[in-house]
Amino acid sequence: MTSALVALLLAATFITATISGVFGMAGGLILMGVLASTVPIAVAMVLHGFIQIVSNGSRALLLRKHISWAITGRYALGIGAAILLIALIAWRPTQPIVFILLGLTAFLVWIPRAWIDINVERKFQAELCGFLVQTLNTIAGVAGPLLDLFFVKSQLTRQTVVATKALTQVMAHAVKIAFWGWPLLAVLTAPEGSPLAASMPPVWMFAAVIPLSLAGTWLGGLILDRMTDANFRVWTKWIVTATGAVYLWQGVSLL
Repeated sequence: MTSALVALLLAATFITATISGVFGMAGGLILMGVLASTVPIAVAMVLHGFIQIVSNGSRALLLRKHISWAITGRYALGIGAAILLIALIAWRPTQPIVFILLGLTAFLVWIPRAWIDINVERKFQAELCGFLVQTLNTIAGVAGPLLDLFFVKSQLTRQTVVATKALTQVMAHAVKIAFWGWPLLAVLTAPEGSPLAASMPPVWMFAAVIPLSLAGTWLGGLILDRMTDANFRVWTKWIVTATGAVYLWQGVSLL
């Protein structure tokens, strides 16, 4: 990986972490697209998963007293079912399909809330959430809009929603890293100087993204404090939508 590309990805990590600090899911969606555009899909999935674990893990740690462990445990059962399905199918999407899935995922924000009759607190729905979110997160790289649908009608406090979602995302991205780590072995074992080997980021980059992700999250929080609730909702929906439209176009054009 060239120095210029490393610099680009580090800058993208900070910028998208800042966006996530303000608009939630938008940052991870944008970062996944940047990575999928610049490095092999397996590398993109692993690097994105690592960055998201740092970001969500720090958020879950800070708000750990607000985590709903009952929901998290039930969600984990759904993850287990998703792992079985993914292992049986053993299908890994190509770059065009990843972009199309990212685009379609983004448009979930337009589903009218009145149409939604799901609630993560209800019987078996945390398990369903874990199954669906884990499956989508593993093959598309992100599943934030889908995860949000399960929490929109809950009676949980704002802090509990943020903390619980953060912990479930740590789990989801850990599974994603494990799933995509196997094809990544082909990159790691490629002969030195080969295109595959050249696409791999330097080891120190995994350490460098940690402070950048944390700094971006902190800066995003400062910006969020200056926004009104109305502006927050409008900007979030349109940023996610615009990003999804670009991904759909890119995915279709690559077919």
